[in-house]
Amino acid sequence: MKKLLFSSLLAVSLLGASDYNYEISPMAGYALPNAQDLKNHAVYGAEFQYNGVDSLFKPELSVLYSNADYEQSAGSTNIFRTALNGVYNLNNINGITPFVKAGLGYETMSNHQFDNHNSAFADAGAGIKFPVTEQIALKLEAIEMAKFNNFNWDNNLLLMAGLNFAFGEKAQPVAPAVAPVAVAPEPKPETKPVAVAPEAKVCPVNVDSDKDGVFDPQDKCPNTPEGFKVDSDGCPLKATLRLNFITDGYTVDAAGVEKVKEFAKFLKDSPTYKAAIVGHTDSTGSDKHNQKLSEKRAETVKLMLIKDGIASERLTSEGMGEKMPVASNKTKQGRSENRRIEVELCK
Repeated sequence: MKKLLFSSLLAVSLLGASDYNYEISPMAGYALPNAQDLKNHAVYGAEFQYNGVDSLFKPELSVLYSNADYEQSAGSTNIFRTALNGVYNLNNINGITPFVKAGLGYETMSNHQFDNHNSAFADAGAGIKFPVTEQIALKLEAIEMAKFNNFNWDNNLLLMAGLNFAFGEKAQPVAPAVAPVAVAPEPKPETKPVAVAPEAKVCPVNVDSDKDGVFDPQDKCPNTPEGFKVDSDGCPLKATLRLNFITDGYTVDAAGVEKVKEFAKFLKDSPTYKAAIVGHTDSTGSDKHNQKLSEKRAETVKLMLIKDGIASERLTSEGMGEKMPVASNKTKQGRSENRRIEVELCK
């Protein structure tokens, strides 16, 4: 059992700071008492953590049960432990969140042999959380429990592993309203009337030099290349295509399909434009996996545009992996914004 737990500690890491108010962790592990005349024994239980308080230390309730045999008799005892801890999450490192905790608890024993009694105890521990999905993580921790028993300090080392379930997404902070400030009007300077010569009338000139449909006097972009669709000022229209994806996915949803069709129509109306399609991911997963995933996202959109009638010679696609985030990967909203497609227009 010891080898299994130490192998798990080497093989598994854990999740970052939670974007959710509540965490529940069913746990199992092994207790290594150095006193109390008890043998090593299995431990089971659950931990409940609340992240909604505005504090560095998040409150956690721990409830544990075990059945242990005595070293020097055929007897055994049930042990119930309840503790209230404060949990502090350290800086997130590549999705892994280390944490430390400490607190107080109470231990009851059903069979009081060798002067073992019910007693309060102090505990301290450390662990890591590693994400499996958006709301599920593997959790590993080591906890040292110390109680004053029969005028002696008895210690128990607990090695625990389990699944951490997060739920109850936190509300986004709302900016406080700012009261309007009254500003006194500045005194107007005294002005003297100035004689103005009447403007000479200019006859309209109906000339469209760049043949974009906007006459030269109103054309703010008089040298628009032929084949560019323009706005009312005679300047080339620009279109953007931005799509977001689910975690580890490259399928375009129904809303995204409509956006691709609209972009394809724009390219048909402006045949001089070419488009460079670039795929991006969040930081979940390895660099190699994210690079391939971003390339799949870009290639998927390219094939959709070709299917909608755009010549493949006008399109390029590439993936940038997780190298160009537009938001923080430490939050759910930030990771959602980073899972995206961006298209750049070029001539």
